[in-house]
Amino acid sequence: MKYSQLFAPTLREVPAEAEIVSHQLMLRAGMMRKVASGVYSYLPLGWRVIEKISGIVREEMNAAGAQELMFPIVQPAELWQSSGRWDVYGDEMWRVKDRHGRDFCLGPTHEEVATSLVMSEVSSYKQLPLMIYQIQNKYRDERRPRFGLMRGREFIMKDCYSFDRDDDALDISYHKMYDAYAKIFDRCGLDYRPVRADNGAIGGSSSHEFMVLADNGEAEILYCGHCDYAANVEVAESGQSAAAEAEDLREVEKVLTPDCRTIEDVAAYLKLDTKKTMKALFYMADETPVLIFIRGDRRLNEVKVQNFLGARLFYMGTDADLAAAGVVQGFIGPCGQKLRVLIDEEVASARNLCCGANEEGYHLVNVNYGRDFEGERGFFRMVEAGETCPVCGGTLTGARGIEVGQVFKLGKKYSVAMGAAYLDENGKANPFVMGCYGIGVGRTMAAAIEQNYDENGIVWPKAIAPFHVIIVPVSEKSERQMSAANELYTALKDRGVDVLLDDRAERAGVKFKDADLIGIPLRITIGDKSLDKGMVEYKLRKTGESGLIPAETAADEVARLLDAAD
Repeated sequence: MKYSQLFAPTLREVPAEAEIVSHQLMLRAGMMRKVASGVYSYLPLGWRVIEKISGIVREEMNAAGAQELMFPIVQPAELWQSSGRWDVYGDEMWRVKDRHGRDFCLGPTHEEVATSLVMSEVSSYKQLPLMIYQIQNKYRDERRPRFGLMRGREFIMKDCYSFDRDDDALDISYHKMYDAYAKIFDRCGLDYRPVRADNGAIGGSSSHEFMVLADNGEAEILYCGHCDYAANVEVAESGQSAAAEAEDLREVEKVLTPDCRTIEDVAAYLKLDTKKTMKALFYMADETPVLIFIRGDRRLNEVKVQNFLGARLFYMGTDADLAAAGVVQGFIGPCGQKLRVLIDEEVASARNLCCGANEEGYHLVNVNYGRDFEGERGFFRMVEAGETCPVCGGTLTGARGIEVGQVFKLGKKYSVAMGAAYLDENGKANPFVMGCYGIGVGRTMAAAIEQNYDENGIVWPKAIAPFHVIIVPVSEKSERQMSAANELYTALKDRGVDVLLDDRAERAGVKFKDADLIGIPLRITIGDKSLDKGMVEYKLRKTGESGLIPAETAADEVARLLDAAD
């Protein structure tokens, strides 16, 4: 394509709305523009990247035996009611009514639609296994859309659904998708890790997330350098147990702690290590107040607590909730507590801790589980870097990641709820055993930028770059330069190379800056000085390597350089 015909409005300044690098660079490089909060238009350069990622996804899905189709975006409430998710999915569901007042939603995901289709068309074990997928927009009314394509209200997703006869067959489908995902992200040139994950609102028995490692990642992961253990912190486990402390029990004392409402305030005022304090966290679980106590220097793992409670609705209590429960914020303790109490294993094993006295301005010291308070025990804290690997005993390392894909074993969650079954060899009806597998196509694009950029702009992996080569004549007024540029442009197009010819009436410096900003892997510069020597200049975007190649064989040399750029 010729740059003079390309709709790619680049920006020199960083837009104020953009918080992270990928968002900034996609706006600056003219790849997308904001329509509304969390809603974007993809411009031609951005759409070329989306199409290349989608093409890789499509090839690997097909190779794994999945068949592509297209589901509707608008879904009737009846389908979601049949699975039990209409009332529990939450405020993220974009709900609409038609002119007759009937309820619909804009699809945030398509488990119900896929199950409904298969249950109406597949009746025999002979038609299994079956894997179907689509690449389509999804809609989630995020409370706080942010970070560009990382957390939007409209986004492009590949979602695949597998239907099998039993758990063993599901294992085969699951591993096919797991392997396909690894191939997809390898081909996209990403540094990623598959990690164990929580199933969340999707449900099911087990799950893995594919995390692209990046400093700006929203998710925290822990992994072992000695084995292949890796997990999202929400489900990570520790190999070290909370052994009982060897310390004599002391007498409980009530102490005055004026204006000390945080762990840091209390520890400083009483000159205690925060490890000798316990933190009270007040949550609402399906409208029931719950208190969770963890060590003062730890973070609560909300996912583990919610799973322990089996709560559909789970959130930190508001001031109104606190008042209704009759607890004193900043001074809450487990002793004599009438609310439901959960105790982290570390707190249960510790000795002589400090906690709130359930009275304004006072705390208790030397309190001990079993003697002074009771509660339901469990592992409710976050595992942290430096702890022991639960598999091999190595040391866990922390990193941040961007979730670009996730694979789930759904089991019979949807098929049983919706009455979706097949007949086996004996004519007996059995519920389908299902899996679902998603990839955020736009997220993958953003994650690739978060891993591949420098002070000048994007540095695309070759496989997903909008163009592989950009030809830059130093002056569009030079017939000699333009003739050589057009000749190379035609030769590369004939070879199937994605090539962009910058024929704009701009200074060479402007063209170079735009080429770097857009992130095209290989730049060929054509100027009079190099042509006098029968040469043209090349520069690799990723490494900065540059040099001269013969103008006469430039097309062959470009092919060689692109191969080396993989």
